[in-house]
Amino acid sequence: MKLGYYPGCSLESTAKEYDMSMREVFKALDVELVELEDWNCCGATAAHSVDYLLSLALPARNLAIADKHGLNIVVPCPECYQKEWSAGESLGADSELLEKVNKLIGNGLQYEGNVEVMHPLDTILNNIGIEKLSQKVVKPLKLKVVPYYGCVIVKPPRKKKFDSAENPVSMDRILAAIGIEVLPYDLKTKCCGGPVMLASEEIMLKLSYELLNKAKTAGAQCIVTACPLCHLALDAKQINIEKAYNEKISIPVLYFTQLMGLAFGIAPKKLGLDRNIVSTEKLLKSL
Repeated sequence: MKLGYYPGCSLESTAKEYDMSMREVFKALDVELVELEDWNCCGATAAHSVDYLLSLALPARNLAIADKHGLNIVVPCPECYQKEWSAGESLGADSELLEKVNKLIGNGLQYEGNVEVMHPLDTILNNIGIEKLSQKVVKPLKLKVVPYYGCVIVKPPRKKKFDSAENPVSMDRILAAIGIEVLPYDLKTKCCGGPVMLASEEIMLKLSYELLNKAKTAGAQCIVTACPLCHLALDAKQINIEKAYNEKISIPVLYFTQLMGLAFGIAPKKLGLDRNIVSTEKLLKSL
């Protein structure tokens, strides 16, 4: 299977370990990821409130690159996934709007509306399948974890959702398939405060503390996520949360692909486990 791959800005910088583990895991699952050449930022900002056409042209240019090569695309970042999918839906429903956006894209690129935008969780479950995933496991992980989806990943405005917006289980199923005990966690879709990290750090710290505290109380050895912004709030900002609440938390926050990679027998460094801010050393020793 060959799929286009749109890493987006976060996976090229603060979430490099997500990118590293994503590539390794899909390679192990016999999927060739072809990174879109010369891709651009999807515009996951307030651009839509400033210039609507531009907010569509940014993600549409990426879709046009994929369209040119006849590839559907996998988009790991929830914000990028939502922007790319929403742009495709809007342009597919309005030919006049599509024409205007294609004029903005220019440089020989044209989006023809032939690209399916997929999230990795959807791709692994519905295109690759749990059976094949299970066959790749060489080292079942005896861990207790809580899955954290965040508030964006399962809530794009789409007609056919790959998971429930209220009680998503796609990550739960993948984790269970690699031997992990998934603990009950009723905050799996509650916002971590990442979007207001700069504007109101106090609110972000409070929301993320609630998530970390609940996970710790549940007995989780780590929190598992699929969102770069959530990972940043819970992992990189965990030391700030500990200072604010005068409490030692020390819960590693991993991407689900990092755990999949470990179960597949891939070396921790290839999965970027030495890049996590909260040390994963104790977790790795327990395995």
